[in-house]
Amino acid sequence: MTPAPPRRLPVPGPAPLEAGPPEIAPPGTGPGARPGTGNPTPALYPCTVAHARVSPRRYAFRMRTYLWLIDPDRPPALPWWLRPLARFDARDHFGGNLPTIRAGLESFLAAHGIDLAGGRVSMLAHARVFGHVFNPLTLYWCHHHDGSPACVVAEVHNTYGERHCYLLHTDDSGRARIGKDFYVSPFFPVDGSYAMRLPEPGARLSLTVHLDRPGGRAFTATVRGTRRPATPRELLVAALRHPWSTAAVSAGIRIHGIAIRVLRGLPVQPRPRHPHQEGVE
Repeated sequence: MTPAPPRRLPVPGPAPLEAGPPEIAPPGTGPGARPGTGNPTPALYPCTVAHARVSPRRYAFRMRTYLWLIDPDRPPALPWWLRPLARFDARDHFGGNLPTIRAGLESFLAAHGIDLAGGRVSMLAHARVFGHVFNPLTLYWCHHHDGSPACVVAEVHNTYGERHCYLLHTDDSGRARIGKDFYVSPFFPVDGSYAMRLPEPGARLSLTVHLDRPGGRAFTATVRGTRRPATPRELLVAALRHPWSTAAVSAGIRIHGIAIRVLRGLPVQPRPRHPHQEGVE
């Protein structure tokens, strides 16, 4: 008998280039997770924020940063060595006196007669970085238990330590209009209305907020970004490109405010007392 030729063993090939570290998973995912489809969270959005002031003087600036998209009731479970780069605290949102951000959101919604019945929520915000956070605008896309859209909550913080929430009922393209009720810029009084386009982020992030005052459009803010997976590597890349990101945003707003005051000679508008808002303060 002729001996059988030796059998060849398969040689393993290189791993595909697109393979990478696992995404930072939120606790509580998998079977039993909250119903509703939509984009998986968490995710990172490196983005450009642009402000354009039209009246009474023209002034514009841009800044680069990155934002998180998370489920506020299931924040990312980070390795211990990454936790200084991203923390989400309930004290930074709504009244700041409830155990979770989700609980704060539901308290605000309940004050307006809305019950999500456990529906999905996506939150877009800065995280605390080395203990510091400043969120000029935090957005919550809220869904009913069956996954259908319920509302959008826009939580606004000013540089005076105050916060205010707008309850928005957007159309199919994410558009809504609402009166301005909160002092944000020292160069605009509390008047006029906001025209917003706030579609829930997908592969791209594209937000627009216009301020319309008597006499026409006065100000436009935009946020444009691209979704990245929330992996340890992507978080490290974002943090290295934009170190102390939230402190940089806060400082940038103040520096440009000084520039507007000095270079454009705009008068500072008096800041009215901010009235109590149920579910927020």
